[in-house]
Amino acid sequence: MEKITIDNTFTPLVHNPDNVLEVNALKKYFPIKEGMLQRTVGYVRAVDGISFNIKRGTTMGLVGESGCGKTTVGRTILRLHEKSGGEVLFNGQEVHTLSKAQMRALRPKMQIIFQDPYSSLSPRLPIGEIVGEAVREHNIVPKEEFNDYIDEIMSECGLQPYHRDRYPHEFSGGQRQRICIARALALNPEFVVCDEPVSALDVSIQAQIINLLRDLQEEHNLTYLFISHDLSVVEHISDTIGVMYLGSLVEFGSKEDIFREPLHPYTKALFSAIPIPDPNSKMNRIVLEGSIPSPANPPKGCKFHTRCKNCMEKCKTEAPQPKEIEPGHFVVCHLYDNEPENKAE
Repeated sequence: MEKITIDNTFTPLVHNPDNVLEVNALKKYFPIKEGMLQRTVGYVRAVDGISFNIKRGTTMGLVGESGCGKTTVGRTILRLHEKSGGEVLFNGQEVHTLSKAQMRALRPKMQIIFQDPYSSLSPRLPIGEIVGEAVREHNIVPKEEFNDYIDEIMSECGLQPYHRDRYPHEFSGGQRQRICIARALALNPEFVVCDEPVSALDVSIQAQIINLLRDLQEEHNLTYLFISHDLSVVEHISDTIGVMYLGSLVEFGSKEDIFREPLHPYTKALFSAIPIPDPNSKMNRIVLEGSIPSPANPPKGCKFHTRCKNCMEKCKTEAPQPKEIEPGHFVVCHLYDNEPENKAE
């Protein structure tokens, strides 16, 4: 049987101190095993060589269809999954080469808010213990200041001190998400992965949680990776936006550039699905034909060519390279091969 290997060639990054996070050619492949001996016969390419930077104190929105690899990106950055290739630099430090002791010391600085606030909270622990468990473990504050510190964090997140002795099932969905935010904030992080934190909530509650996240970011100078499939939410909170398709980043730029002029055909299709709050306005919906190919066997060339109306012959055989059309606005598409690339001074 032919030996299956993962190509892990990339040019190492030069750290920019303005960036909290720098991701370079990141890959996460999950092995496919078969037979009694559980031999590896292939890989699911969940994340297939994506690169981006997030500046300190800003928010990057990561959008795309379900199953495109958004959540896997967040978990691999935090080293909840071990990477298959590439680099993840946090304040210039490669996360995946740290020892267990070094990683444990770094953990409080990198936190995550999960999608489902109920399943991510232990039903056996009261709220005060859920928020304070890691605070005690990492010695964030002296023992005599512990209760006051927990009360202060809960208050910042819209919870009351008397909530400390209650259990998760006694709270609404929005309150539970506030508890999850408080748990992350209690460790005084620099970087937070928000993994679809409002997708399970009502629209009115979504607005409250988004506003809370923005207030906390301004007060504590937090940096967010905001993963979502809701473009209206991403527009409200993000500074930059990355669009993912089948494990790859197809477009990246500032929020203003992406919403003003989406370049990639996939991005245009996503944006055409945003509801318009005007019953008299006609939506020019772009309907993508076919289904998403398997990440275990992605198409050759451009991964999107099987669903793209602008598909050319070279799209089927040649993978496009990132091209900077405007300052900071990158697109991965052969339609722009003849466009002059921006050369920032």
